Amino acid sequence: MTNQVYCLILKNMEAPKTLQEAIIYFAEAGNCIKYLADNRWPNGVECPTCGRKDARWLANQRKWQCKSVHAKRQFTVKVGTIFEDSPLGLGKWLPAVWMIASAKNGVSSYEISRSLGVTQKTAWFMLHRIREAMKNGSMMKMGGPVEVDETFVGPKPQKMHADRRLRMQTAHKGNQKAIVMGMLDRESRQVRAKVIPNVRRDVLQSEILNGVENGSTVYTDGYPGYDQLLLKGYLHQVINHTQEYVRGQVHTQGIDNFWSLLKRTLTGTYVAVEPFHLDRYVAEQVFRFNNRATKDNPLNDADRFIAILSQVSGRRLTYAEVTGKVGAAGPF
Repeated sequence: MTNQVYCLILKNMEAPKTLQEAIIYFAEAGNCIKYLADNRWPNGVECPTCGRKDARWLANQRKWQCKSVHAKRQFTVKVGTIFEDSPLGLGKWLPAVWMIASAKNGVSSYEISRSLGVTQKTAWFMLHRIREAMKNGSMMKMGGPVEVDETFVGPKPQKMHADRRLRMQTAHKGNQKAIVMGMLDRESRQVRAKVIPNVRRDVLQSEILNGVENGSTVYTDGYPGYDQLLLKGYLHQVINHTQEYVRGQVHTQGIDNFWSLLKRTLTGTYVAVEPFHLDRYVAEQVFRFNNRATKDNPLNDADRFIAILSQVSGRRLTYAEVTGKVGAAGPF
């Protein structure tokens, strides 16, 4: 097959619906640029610096030039996104985004490395940048009945050698696990979760006050950190897990289901996750849960891929940041 015939086939291809189609489609740099530009600027290309919409396309350089005179008048489609300053082309980035969007239990950096022909270190950094785009930026409070719970993520001391268990207990002052708090809105079936520093009452209730509308019904277990929610304007229903797990509508089974999915991904695919990076892994699982296919909303892999691309703008994550050399505030 000649290059001209191959390019003609690519030009006439519809937007990809499967990973195989995505790899073929995004093998052509022009397709990558057009697909990302159309998704990022549906109303026409905009200059990331000044916002003008009449930039001139420089075909030989595969970039645009703004007609205003300023320092960054020339720009590519990657500027201002998670892809900015990456030496890798979109022909590797976009299939990587598709792979993590379509994987039910996540995808390891080693698999990305083998599939795309990059080093494991590069694949690891790529995945963290993609997870940054998967974070939910919504500030709206949940309004339906909400299940609230927390879980602990970390090593299992009972499976360690006694010496290592003693070293970890000494180093972490007895607290070896990270804490993740989650909230599930039963009406929208959407979940939010984040790493929290501890399970003190003020921390737990502050998250509820910031994330749940006043007057909503809140379901929790019997942990004392959730008491006094009635005094704060919530209809608080408690299930005592030492006696029962379900009492009519009073339960936390929905958020417990999310915890099982999260831990299956962490232990089965990623195996070992540092607490410093845990928030991005949690964000990945939250995105996957909130964009799952349902009877009322039959999403597919292409829909999830587009959803991630719609969030790549305005988010940057440098290697210095992801390794904790810049802007690191500690594990929690």
